[in-house]
Amino acid sequence: MGKRNSQRKSAAMLDSDDDSSSVSSSSTSRTDQVSISGNEEVHFDQDALLDQALDALDEKRGSTRERALSVIIGAFSSNMQHQFVDKKFATLLHQCLASIKKGSKKASAKEIALASHAIGLLTLTVGCGDSHAREIFEESVRPLDDFLTSKSNLTNIPSLLECLAIITFVGGNDQEETDRSMDILWRVIHPRLGSNVVAVKPSAPLITVVVSAWTFLLSTMSGLKLNSKNWQNSISYLSSLLDKEDRSVRIAAGEALAVIFEIGIIEKISADSKGGTDMIQEGSNLQESYTHLQGLKGKVINQVKNLSVEAGGKGSAKKDLNSQRNLFRDILEFFEYGYSPEISMKIGGDSLQTTSWSQMIQLNFLKHFLGGGFIKHMQENEFLQDVFNFTPRRRYLSNNEHRMSSGEKRMFKSPNSVQNKARTQLLNKQRLLSEGRNLGHYAANMVDD
Repeated sequence: MGKRNSQRKSAAMLDSDDDSSSVSSSSTSRTDQVSISGNEEVHFDQDALLDQALDALDEKRGSTRERALSVIIGAFSSNMQHQFVDKKFATLLHQCLASIKKGSKKASAKEIALASHAIGLLTLTVGCGDSHAREIFEESVRPLDDFLTSKSNLTNIPSLLECLAIITFVGGNDQEETDRSMDILWRVIHPRLGSNVVAVKPSAPLITVVVSAWTFLLSTMSGLKLNSKNWQNSISYLSSLLDKEDRSVRIAAGEALAVIFEIGIIEKISADSKGGTDMIQEGSNLQESYTHLQGLKGKVINQVKNLSVEAGGKGSAKKDLNSQRNLFRDILEFFEYGYSPEISMKIGGDSLQTTSWSQMIQLNFLKHFLGGGFIKHMQENEFLQDVFNFTPRRRYLSNNEHRMSSGEKRMFKSPNSVQNKARTQLLNKQRLLSEGRNLGHYAANMVDD
């Protein structure tokens, strides 16, 4: 009975027909501001808000569950929710998985996408040093694979693909598990066709997301299981994508090829062909495979040259033309001279640097996934700091310190802010008490009224 009452309160808080209702989280304050159907604003303690959102995931109404997931995503993006995870990890994980397992017949595309994103954020929050990350991976891979294989609703797939990549990146134990997740991703655009399976041509946005997630996982692999036939097929397919009309597809394919050649696929196959080591082989011998891969690399270099000086007109997103040119100039320089792009970005007062294609791919993927929460996570998420070898000069504040952003300072100083009103009331109370003492009589009763 108590649980149902709690759920009703959660539903009342989260359920609104106004899609513009929003949640804004402060990176340092423990209160969030929630707009509910109109201009009424209520301040909730963030932990209580997350508890209510978690309860609301049991509600029958889909829009309520969607709003609850949005609240959870906002909170996990903008803050490190370690205390909440310590208490409610298992419940949150299984509620999100329940949304995915319902499938498109019982859950909306939006709910499934939000649940997938929430699982990814939960994984980044716990980090790889925690057994929770392993549990997320083991519990989530099968439902994600089942959903992706069923292809019941293609609009859900981008978030599911990114979720699979994130949970493998953090919770996968070895190369075999990473390889398996990469295979799941690849099958989305290259399904294993059976007698009753009809091939469906994947859309350009879907190809872009698959290739980006696949490359993200490839960037983590040091030792590789070299099946030369498979690598020939992969490089040949990615080369064909460089000729596609969609610019985002060409960029994703170019980045994938840069990582493939950076980790030395061709050189490793060449070394194995000369050394006579055991390797899985399908069809041609190693020397033939090496020769064929060298030919493919030559073709790719010519394509990259053309794309680095493209005059425009190919692809509709003209605004991305300069980005494409710059990217393929970097790829060409890498192919010809071995120079990888170096990126430096400011995180607060500190500098985060990358010096390889693999690091750049990881940085861009995680920036995209975390969105506006990326800076906050880089400042406080030790797992991500370890990934990029990034140590802020002021990693943590002492328990008694409180750093406010300029926006929070303005809010605090505003005469209408709750904090400022409380401060004013306290000062008034102290002044009245002081005046009472000066007049020689007790003023506490007057103040308390």
